[in-house]
Amino acid sequence: MTSLREFQEIFKKRFGEIDRRSGDLFLLSVLMEEVGELAESIRRDKDFEEEFADVLFILISLANLKGVDLERVLNEKYVKRDFDHITGSWDDIRE
Repeated sequence: MTSLREFQEIFKKRFGEIDRRSGDLFLLSVLMEEVGELAESIRRDKDFEEEFADVLFILISLANLKGVDLERVLNEKYVKRDFDHITGSWDDIRE
């Protein structure tokens, strides 16, 4: 199984140059478009698997462009922290 860090390396090698030429604002606009497509597919409850992959692909490309190690950050922010510390800011949403 491929780790998130390995995916980042694969994507960096395959798409890094075009991502640099495209720039972070372009990738961000593509991410927003893909999130919209994911939202629509979830609303319709069909064809959402590929939309999840599209969102993750662009997110990984953007993270690579900005030099972010997603695996490290996810571990630090969501795995190693106390559950209540993570979900504490969700109280406004739950009510």
